[in-house]
Amino acid sequence: MSSSRKVEPSSAPASGAPADQDPEDTSSTVTLRTQQDVAVEVASLGKMYRMYDCPADRLRQMLWGRHLKNGYGKEFWALKDISFSIRKGECLGIIGRNGSGKSSLLQLICGTLSPSTGAVHTSGRIAALLELGSGFNPEFTGRQNVYLNGSILGLRTDEIAEKFTSIVDFADIGQFLDQPVKTYSSGMVVRLAFAVAMHVDPDILIIDEALSVGDVFFVQKCMRALRKLMETKTVLFVSHDTAAVVNFCNRAILLEGGRLKMLDSPKAVAQQYLQDLHAERTGTTAATSSAPKPKAKAISGDYRDARADMINGSALRNDLEVFRFRPDSNHFGKGLMTIDAVHLVDEDGTPLSWTVGGELVRLRVRCRTLEAITRPIVGFQLKDRLGQYLFGDNTYLSHRDAPRPMSAAAAFEACFEFRMPILPAGDFCFAIAAADGTQEHHTQHHWLHDALTIKSHVSSNVFGLVGIPMKSITLEVL
Repeated sequence: MSSSRKVEPSSAPASGAPADQDPEDTSSTVTLRTQQDVAVEVASLGKMYRMYDCPADRLRQMLWGRHLKNGYGKEFWALKDISFSIRKGECLGIIGRNGSGKSSLLQLICGTLSPSTGAVHTSGRIAALLELGSGFNPEFTGRQNVYLNGSILGLRTDEIAEKFTSIVDFADIGQFLDQPVKTYSSGMVVRLAFAVAMHVDPDILIIDEALSVGDVFFVQKCMRALRKLMETKTVLFVSHDTAAVVNFCNRAILLEGGRLKMLDSPKAVAQQYLQDLHAERTGTTAATSSAPKPKAKAISGDYRDARADMINGSALRNDLEVFRFRPDSNHFGKGLMTIDAVHLVDEDGTPLSWTVGGELVRLRVRCRTLEAITRPIVGFQLKDRLGQYLFGDNTYLSHRDAPRPMSAAAAFEACFEFRMPILPAGDFCFAIAAADGTQEHHTQHHWLHDALTIKSHVSSNVFGLVGIPMKSITLEVL
C-alpha cells in the first residue's frame, strides 16, 4: 500500500487553517516517481502558517486574502524546501533543536498535516509514536484503546483480536488494562502505545522522543523490539540523544530553522549538531588542533583515581545502587545450562547493594549444567538504558588452551574482577550469558537480557558513555 500527498493548484485555505500556496502559483505542484526500493520520498516539502496581529485579520484572510498577493498576516514557514528519500529497511535519524521543524516533518509524512508546498510519498503501512498516547481516548479503558488505536493504525478488528494477548503481554500494565486511560501514568500510556504500534507490523515506524519515559526494563524491551524491527522495516527516529541516533541509524538529517541543513552519516550529523550548539552558547566555533599527538606511555600496576578521595567526599561521588538478580528476566537459549545467580561483590566476597564508580568489584555468575558441556563459556555485557553495550568480557580466552569440561548436573561459578567504570546518571543492566563452544562458534544455552540492574544516582563523568579512573591529571607551565 502506498500513498502520496501533494499540493494541487486549486487547493484553498480553510478558515483558521494553515495557509497553502497562492492558488495562481503552480510551481510547487510536485509529481513523485518513487523507485520500488524507496519507502519515503519527500520533494520540495514546505509548511506555512500565518501569524495574525489581531483576530480581525484572520477573518479578512478567510474572506479576501486569497485574492491578494501577500494576504493578511505574516507568513511563518515551519518547513521550507525539504527534499530527501529513505530506502526500505533503512533507519533515518532526525536531529534538530526545538522549533527546527522535526515534529511538523513527521506529521506531514504521516499525513496528519497537509503540506503547503511540495509532496510526500510513502510506501506501506505507517505506525507513528508522535506523542504519548496520541489517538487514545482518555475515557476509554486500556482494552478499548487497544482496539481504537489499532483501528486508527490500519488493523481490522479480527487482526487486533488475534494480536491482543501479545500486545497486553508486551505492555505489561497488569490490572490497569480495564481501567480508564485517564488514570494511567505517562509511563503506562507509552507502554500501551508502543505495544500497539509494534504489533501493527508497520512497514514504516516513526518515533518522536517516545522512549524517554518508562523504567529501564521496558526501555530495554523496546530497544530489543526496535532492533529486530529495523532488520527488515523502515524507521524514522527523532531524538535529542545524539548517541542513540549514532547507535541506531544508517543516515541522519539535521534540521535548522525549518530547512534541511545536512544529510550525512549519523556521526557526521551528530558532530555538526553538537558543534552548532557549542557555537550558539559560546559565540565561538570549535577548532580542530593540528598539533602532533604525543606517544602513549605504558602504565603498569593497578591504581585508583588520583581525585577519588576528593570526589568521594563531595556531591559528585558516583553512587551506584545495585539491585537483586532477576532470574525471570527476558531470556533465550537451548537450555542445557542455566544461570542460577548473579552477584556484584566486594573484595571480601560480600554482596553489594551499593558501590561507587572507580572502585574494585567482582561479578560472580553461578551456573548449573543439565547435560555434560565440553567447553563452557560465561560472559557479561553492561548496557545503558538504550541497550548500547558499554563493555563486557567472557571466560573463553582465559581457558582457551585448557578447557574446563563440565559433567551433567555440575555447579560452577565464573568470576570477573575489574574496576567499576564511572557511570553517567541513569539506569544500566548487566546481560549475562552461558554458552558452549568457542569465541567464533558456540551455542547459547542461557542468555539473560537484564540479569542485574544498576542505578547511577550522580556522577563526575562529563563526557562519553562511561568514565575511567584517571591515574593522574596535571596542568603545568612550560
